[in-house]
Amino acid sequence: MKKLFILLLLAMALPAMAQEVEVTSLQRLLEGVEGPAYYPVLDQAGNRLLFSSEEGALKYYDMVDGVTTVVTRDYVAGNDACWGGDGKVYFVTQEVGEDHLIYRTGQSYDVATRQSAVVTPSQHGAVRAVPATRGGAVKAPAQNYSSSGNIGEAAWAEGSRVHVTVGGEERVFSPVDSWAGYLWASLSPDGKRVAFFAAGKGIVVIDLRGQVLAMLGNYEMPCWYNNDYLVAQNAKDDGHQFTSSQIMLLKADGTWQAELTKPASMALQPTCGGGKIVYTTIDGLLYEMKINIYQ
Repeated sequence: MKKLFILLLLAMALPAMAQEVEVTSLQRLLEGVEGPAYYPVLDQAGNRLLFSSEEGALKYYDMVDGVTTVVTRDYVAGNDACWGGDGKVYFVTQEVGEDHLIYRTGQSYDVATRQSAVVTPSQHGAVRAVPATRGGAVKAPAQNYSSSGNIGEAAWAEGSRVHVTVGGEERVFSPVDSWAGYLWASLSPDGKRVAFFAAGKGIVVIDLRGQVLAMLGNYEMPCWYNNDYLVAQNAKDDGHQFTSSQIMLLKADGTWQAELTKPASMALQPTCGGGKIVYTTIDGLLYEMKINIYQ
């Protein structure tokens, strides 16, 4: 009986022991074409890439035809832009008013016509662009905006709450305590789970009822690679500046993780789409990575 029990334990451990990831390609993007680029955001197909210049201008790079286009030269803070499910860009510009307060304006950009439209008025307070499966939204204190009456499924974080829209119903959860709130909430590609970062806890994965499914570790900026894996940033600092940063691959059930870059790579801000991973470095160098995961 003891021998059988040991054999069963070994059999259960074999899948985890056998799991591997291989980086099959790694290439620099926009070398010699653009200056430092930050906060990359891939669309779902992995064909178009939003990024911010060092001055805060928002641009997108068509990875099929190799063309870069300016969305706006107004200042867009990091993580304030996203691709909607309708193919449009939703973003938030900001400026300092005469009263020295920061005012934010929600906007949309039509890639086909290259035209921008203001969708929420300039206002003081938190304004966030939210991607959805059928369009996009802008959440703001004074006035919200949705691209249509049914934007599909969406997820976003506000304070210590995760908001999830499913079938037109908005659900609000606070599944873990966090002294400084939640960030970077996103739906899995199949729309069945939400991943987000909780300060002091790390990356949390929940179902659509708000039940915690897994805690993935103290990493930042999670993005879904597919339904089973996420990619995230593992950054360390000395209280003043980053001392190391790397890109990690995390299994969504919390059972496995692997390094995709070394800590000395200073790799930051990963984004996923269409089987691609794009990230930048502390110096603003963009890279595209492709991987194979073996079980």
